[in-house]
Amino acid sequence: MNILSLFRSILGERPDFLFITLKLSSICLYRSVNRRCAVKCHQGYVLEFSIKLAHFFCVCSLAFCGISVVQAGDNSCQQTGETHIWISPLNPKVDEQIKLMAVSTDGLVSELTLIDHQDQRMPLRSHRRGGPPWSLVAELAGVNEGHYRVEASRNGKLIACHALIIGESGAQKKERRAKTWNLATEAFYSAWIEALFSAPPEENLHFRSLEPVLRNNERNFLHNYLGLNEDHHLPLTPDCADLPYTLRAYFAWKVGLPISFRACGRGSAKAPPQCGTATVITEFTHGISSQTGFIKISRQLVNTVHSGSLRTGLESESTDLYPITLSRERLWPGTVYADPYGHVLVLVEWVPQIEGRPGLLLAVDAQPDNSVARKRVWEGTMLFTNNESAGPGFKAFRPLLPTSSGGLRLLSNDELIENPDFAPFSLEQDQLSADNFYAKVTKLISPAGLEPKQIYEATLDALIEQIETRVTSVDNGEAYFRKYSGSTILMPSGTAIFQTIGPWEDYSTPSRDMRLIIAINVLNGLPEKIVRYPELFVLKNQSPEEAKAGIEQYHVRRIHEHSIRYTRTDGSPWELSIAEVLARKSAYEMAYNPNDCPEIRWGAQPGTEEYSTCRRQAPAAQRAKMEQYRSWFREARRPAP
Repeated sequence: MNILSLFRSILGERPDFLFITLKLSSICLYRSVNRRCAVKCHQGYVLEFSIKLAHFFCVCSLAFCGISVVQAGDNSCQQTGETHIWISPLNPKVDEQIKLMAVSTDGLVSELTLIDHQDQRMPLRSHRRGGPPWSLVAELAGVNEGHYRVEASRNGKLIACHALIIGESGAQKKERRAKTWNLATEAFYSAWIEALFSAPPEENLHFRSLEPVLRNNERNFLHNYLGLNEDHHLPLTPDCADLPYTLRAYFAWKVGLPISFRACGRGSAKAPPQCGTATVITEFTHGISSQTGFIKISRQLVNTVHSGSLRTGLESESTDLYPITLSRERLWPGTVYADPYGHVLVLVEWVPQIEGRPGLLLAVDAQPDNSVARKRVWEGTMLFTNNESAGPGFKAFRPLLPTSSGGLRLLSNDELIENPDFAPFSLEQDQLSADNFYAKVTKLISPAGLEPKQIYEATLDALIEQIETRVTSVDNGEAYFRKYSGSTILMPSGTAIFQTIGPWEDYSTPSRDMRLIIAINVLNGLPEKIVRYPELFVLKNQSPEEAKAGIEQYHVRRIHEHSIRYTRTDGSPWELSIAEVLARKSAYEMAYNPNDCPEIRWGAQPGTEEYSTCRRQAPAAQRAKMEQYRSWFREARRPAP
């Protein structure tokens, strides 16, 4: 909308007259007689409008402000429909980096354009991600103070617009924050998560904790979003179950949204965890909160939630998360996967299948030592089973919506079935066997199907990735003993070896080792799977039996062509072929104790050169406990709490 159109819309047709003149973005008052106002036109034009006195004051106010073309268009520059533009920081300043993100739920965003006060259009270099939701990210630097407009388009058609004010001390527009969870904020959360953990699929993305991720301005679109230097030295070190809650709370803090969480039990062998009344946090919606305020809330959060908070029954209403449908359209980045034994993944990216390469679904998890790593979602990392003690599967956070009385309430399962703003509640996963669940997820990741060798290579790569992550975990335990030489970490009893606190939680690996054993079983069992589920494979002219025989031969060769390295007690590296790792599977049934040297934890046998550098063993009483619990690992069956 230009200046002329704006004033025509304001003034309309009235019985009195107003004479105004336009000079680009300025309007100059000339004379007022009775109820008439004349404005001198520097370009020689005199425009006549009808106006009442109230309209006259409105126009003259705009005149003294020196409204620009972009300012005049701000009224029509609104966020509507399925595409929204987000700007970081909240109140941009001159000479600082400004980040733009257009997020769409109905298709690709083709282009971002910056428009200045003279209506000059500047297409922006941008990076595209995802789908759904789709996002387009661009950066601005060295932009002058003033009023601008950002437009997002798809194939030449405008799909979103956002006013941008840079600088203007004393006149800076305070950007309104979201305050409500809806389709736009859920899509923004998803796009933010995807950008936060973005890297080439082949890269081994690993961080010592969540802190360096959030403090990275290039990764974190919301870094210093509030303009308070609030991410500097921000202490955030969530472990497994805390990770999705912490990410959600951090996003809500920055964007101005409410959050909720519940105190839950651990469940039993016969029933999943039960939760109490929700704690609703509204502080972030009342204005900008300081780092101190967020730290206080985040500590309250992590002191309340645990793995039981995510393993709640699928039909329960008193939960922080609820189960959703298994579809590419609904499993957005930010979706949580909770396995029946307490391990938690947060989806971060879908890598589409292309010819000759399988698709990938990537997720991040946090370990008890606070490390955060990205990994492939597959049978080895995503355990699934239907049992009475847990409600496993893909889940979304239960949204909070405002009530007519000004409060907030959590949506029920029934309300979430067809709500267009949120992933629909579904019990689909509850109806699937483990094999059918894995088959459906595999089909979502690679919908065109894969040849047996392609599936084998993807499975082998995922296993190697899992083994390399374990290398890091064992190394972290060694770092502890270098710092506290001669100490012994206390070992809990029974199922508490999987869920406890202190150094045992930080440096032992029972859950990781059980998943490693399962992953080895998946790779070894792939030939038989071809015969049992031939519909998952592109066999071409082969019979399932012929394909099975071919993969068995291929397997024998490939596991000798790959290797990993771990660090022995004396600091020297030791290389193991994947064939050796697989052959030592039984050793990993008792290799999770950090009091054992790394040589023992990688299955080295006494009397060998590999074992010769070992200087530490777990106490006999602890080894007796491990022998007692060994059947859990041999059967890859984690007992109920």
